[in-house]
Amino acid sequence: MADIRAILFDFDGLIVDTESVGYLTWKELYARHGHELPLETYAQAIGTEFNDLYDPRRDLDALMGQALLWEELEISRRERETELRATLTTLPGVVDRLEEARALGIPCAVASSSPLSWVGWWIDELRLRPYFHHLTTVDDTGKVKPDPSLFLHAAGKMEVHPHEVLVFEDSLNGLRAARAAEMRCIVVPGPMTQHLDFDGALHRAGSLAEVSISQLMEK
Repeated sequence: MADIRAILFDFDGLIVDTESVGYLTWKELYARHGHELPLETYAQAIGTEFNDLYDPRRDLDALMGQALLWEELEISRRERETELRATLTTLPGVVDRLEEARALGIPCAVASSSPLSWVGWWIDELRLRPYFHHLTTVDDTGKVKPDPSLFLHAAGKMEVHPHEVLVFEDSLNGLRAARAAEMRCIVVPGPMTQHLDFDGALHRAGSLAEVSISQLMEK
């Protein structure tokens, strides 16, 4: 794998575990309405966005037999999410891999299904901006994973061929996007995705602290 010329990082769930926080707020909201929200159900949204296939708002409306007042509910849910986010920090191994890539002269970028306003704020809050060549988000392509456009856009910005890109992901939708872009992908599942089957990944690790870019390049 000596031909690694760029590395793409997912954001939510890989750099910082915003996904668990998001799920907890939805789980609490469901509980207040007398229903459970299984992780396996909510995990459909990990690495992408709510859509026609899955939307927890639509599902809770169906369970309740009525349309709920989502404008009010979302205000309280987001306030709770903001409260929980204050406890978050960079996940293990993230800075180590960014430092390693820098030492090896390999540029890194973020490719995320989230908007730039979200990703950019977090990257600055975590003081990671100097490590990244750029941030590719849904604002750039208008499409989210598993569509490959985010990864392809990021590769284009870095002027590298997809085959020269290594992707770090935590979600199944992210892995599917990487494979569709014909990029190699190392999966680092988090609490929200560790139950999933990541068949087709180059490697599966418990955290980025377990990954060595140098060793990958020697293979």
